[in-house]
Amino acid sequence: MEDIINFKSIKEYNTFNNNETLHPLVSVVHLDKADPRKLSRLRYEFYTIFLKKIHCGDLRYGLDNYDYEEGTLIFLAPGQVIGQSGEEYYQPQGIALVFHPDLIVGTTLAKTIGDYHFFSYAVNEALHLSDQERKIIQDCFTKIEYELQHAIDKHSKQLIISNIELFLNYCTRFYDRQFITREHVNKGLLSRFEQLLDGYFLSDRPQIIGLPSVTWFADELNLSPNYFGDLIKKETGISAQEYIQSKVIHIAKEKIFDTNKSISEIAFDLGFKYPQHFTRLFKQKTGVTPVEYRNLN
Repeated sequence: MEDIINFKSIKEYNTFNNNETLHPLVSVVHLDKADPRKLSRLRYEFYTIFLKKIHCGDLRYGLDNYDYEEGTLIFLAPGQVIGQSGEEYYQPQGIALVFHPDLIVGTTLAKTIGDYHFFSYAVNEALHLSDQERKIIQDCFTKIEYELQHAIDKHSKQLIISNIELFLNYCTRFYDRQFITREHVNKGLLSRFEQLLDGYFLSDRPQIIGLPSVTWFADELNLSPNYFGDLIKKETGISAQEYIQSKVIHIAKEKIFDTNKSISEIAFDLGFKYPQHFTRLFKQKTGVTPVEYRNLN
C-alpha cells in the first residue's frame, strides 16, 4: 500500500518544513525553508491553504499533474490527501496557511466554515489570482504572521481568527470573479450538463439507478460536487439540485398527459422509489398534485 505522510499537528508540519512553531494551532509556513524532498502523498488533519509562488510539479489530481503558476491558491479541508509518490526530488516553494479546527471552536467562523465550499473543491479547481488579488492575499498572511510574532495577549486569538475570516471572504469574492472570467468554459459545462440530463431520462438509468444526483453529474463532468454546484448556481441562479428537479417536473408534466399510465407508473419511470415522494415534489413545485394537474389539462 502506498505510504502517506500524516500530519496530526501544526508543530509536526512546521518541523517538516524547518519552520518555527509560534502557535500550536495556527501557522504561516514558508515552504522555501524546507529541505528538498521526494515526491510523496501528504495528509493534513487541519485546514491547509497553499499559495504557490512558482511552477511546481508536487500536486496531482487523478492521473494528471498540474503545474500551478505564481499566485494560485489550493484549499484542503482536514483529512484530505494531496500529492504523489515518486523518486524525484523537488524544492517546495510558496507559503502555506494552516490552522487546526480547535483554533476556531466556539467562534462564529466555526459555524460558517462549511459555507466556504472551496475547501472541498478538487485540486484542478484551484483559485488563480490576479497580481492585485495576490497582493491582498499576501497582506492577509502578513497580518496573521504579525499576530503570531506578537506577544500573545487577550486580543491575539480574535485578531488571528478575524484575519483568517477576512482572507476566506476575499477568496469567496475571487472565486466569484473566476466563475465570471471563465464564463466560456462554464457555458460549455452547463451545455454538457443539460445534455447529460436529457440523456439520463432518455435511458433506463432512472429505473436502474433512481433519480439523478448532483454527485452523479459532477463525476460525469470530472468536477467535485461542491464546485459543480457552485458553478451551476452562478450560471443559473438556482442550485444544481433545483435545476435537476425542474427537469424532472418538466418531463413529468409531459408524461402525465399519457392517460394510459398511472401516476405510480410515471413516478417509477422517473426514478422515484415511492409514488408519494413524486406527488409531494410535484405539488411543491406546481401547487397541484399530479392527479389534479391531469384533470386540469
